[in-house]
Amino acid sequence: MAKHARRDRRFRLTLAAAAAVAASLPIAAVAATSGSSDSATQARPYIVGGQEASIQDYPYAVYLTDSKGNQFCGGTLVSSSAVVTAAHCATAMSESNLRVVAGRQDENGSGGVVTKVTDVWTEPGYSDPGKGDDVAVLSLDRQVSYRPVSLPDSSDQSLYREGTNATVVGWGRTADGGARSEVLRKATVPVVSDASCSQSYSNYDAKSMVCAGYPQGGTDACQGDSGGPLLVGDTLIGIVSWGDGCAQAGKPGVYARVSTYANDIKAQSQKRSLLW
Repeated sequence: MAKHARRDRRFRLTLAAAAAVAASLPIAAVAATSGSSDSATQARPYIVGGQEASIQDYPYAVYLTDSKGNQFCGGTLVSSSAVVTAAHCATAMSESNLRVVAGRQDENGSGGVVTKVTDVWTEPGYSDPGKGDDVAVLSLDRQVSYRPVSLPDSSDQSLYREGTNATVVGWGRTADGGARSEVLRKATVPVVSDASCSQSYSNYDAKSMVCAGYPQGGTDACQGDSGGPLLVGDTLIGIVSWGDGCAQAGKPGVYARVSTYANDIKAQSQKRSLLW
């Protein structure tokens, strides 16, 4: 029982938002918000220990909502008409109910654009964030004018060296179990070695995941940041996926390792761009 309760804290989907949109979620996702589904037990909250960020500095950062405007995850533009996010975010509700908000720093503002989603692709091996492959590409119903992020070369692991400073951005919670931020925030977290992350999480998979955070905790992604970017400069190296709580000592955030999926992400985004 205690082990299951611990797993329930890992997802970085905004649980409060998920509860608010529960009526529109598919059965599996509704079960996930109550902790009864393994496939949703690893999503997590907002940026902890960070500061407000400008959307002009991160024009590729977007957030996901349901059709009523309830934010629950983040994402990153990889082309003018495609967004990469976590698979557990993309499958949280029906495609017809998904919306992507681009170019808006403050959720209470009216800037930017709101697009519908016309297609959802998830990495074929995905079943649960804790098992890896937590990657999805969303096709937008229109082109947007914001600059997309850069993707790493699939063979280049230099961005994943231990101690490399990376930036995580999102609209998630600012404390574990706390209130959700309504403005874009950012935080700097160092990349953690695979050996160290394996000591923190027995199910860590170095091929599909990467960890980032401080040994003492204090700075991390959190609920509502799921699907958002982990960046080195303007290069996307990770997608917020899961972890044990938020900003806890010895429990770094776990991200999907983008270099492993770069070719798939490029192929899917190019397919969508060719439709225009």
